[in-house]
Amino acid sequence: MSARIAVVLFGPEGRGSFNESGWEGAQRARAAGHTLEVHWIAPLDGAQRAEALRALCAQGLDLLVAHGGQGDVPVGTVAPEFPRTRFAITQGHFLSANTACYEVLQEHSAFLAGVLAGLASQTRVVGHMSGEKVRPGLKGRAAFAHGLRSVAPDCRFVTHFCGQQHNPELAYEVTRALQREGADLVFAMIDGGRDGVSRACREWPIRQIGNVLDWVARDPEVFVASALAHSGLCVFEAIDDFVAGRFQPGSLKVHGLEDPAYVGLSMSPDGAARFGPQIEAWRKRLMSGEVVPDEDFSGPEMAAVV
Repeated sequence: MSARIAVVLFGPEGRGSFNESGWEGAQRARAAGHTLEVHWIAPLDGAQRAEALRALCAQGLDLLVAHGGQGDVPVGTVAPEFPRTRFAITQGHFLSANTACYEVLQEHSAFLAGVLAGLASQTRVVGHMSGEKVRPGLKGRAAFAHGLRSVAPDCRFVTHFCGQQHNPELAYEVTRALQREGADLVFAMIDGGRDGVSRACREWPIRQIGNVLDWVARDPEVFVASALAHSGLCVFEAIDDFVAGRFQPGSLKVHGLEDPAYVGLSMSPDGAARFGPQIEAWRKRLMSGEVVPDEDFSGPEMAAVV
């Protein structure tokens, strides 16, 4: 009898870069011969998310993979109730006797994105926006700000978490507010709201740095770079480990720049031609451990726009 495996994606079905990566990881697991179900959980509230996981686990799951740091709270709530079920959290940090975490170091590529922004900004104002304040997003923001500061201490950094990953209209308004602050580049760590950021970039003099997927290849008119972090590969890895008997509760598996299949910086042809050598130099410093990205940011944040 095959294992009962579920992959949980937080957000509206079919939306967003981060969840798209998770979906691709699930499809890769299926292509490798693993049987699994994919479930979308839309509510933002942690208690509602936990209740949704509880209902799934009550069906007798062997493995539940929660994609994203949003899984820390609901898995932390539910895992003790189902000690025979194994839980994996991608980009998470909750560890216990029946949970493991698989992480892609978005902060490595975010740092490089900050370096690029500092080199490329003409207005000397650089923006950042994201949705929920989960730990991976906070670390990514801190690393981006660190990279920016390392090459461009003269740049002003404007940052905002709007509270929702999947609201294009809200993302549009935030991007517009960053542009009014003078930003000509915005690092958007966003999911289903991505279309709103891109729409603002088409209407106003501001360009975008994406994350997770290669947005430069998808939309070169809007994106100058993308901080690659293929977290969906962790979905596949967790499932493959479990089926093969390699799954280790209480452990954290981490992938950084040493594995370009997981982490890197995609740049526009112009950006690569102008700044490629500097980016490569910083990449080597990160890989050697000479530079360690900040994990916390204590600077000011832009006030709510709506």
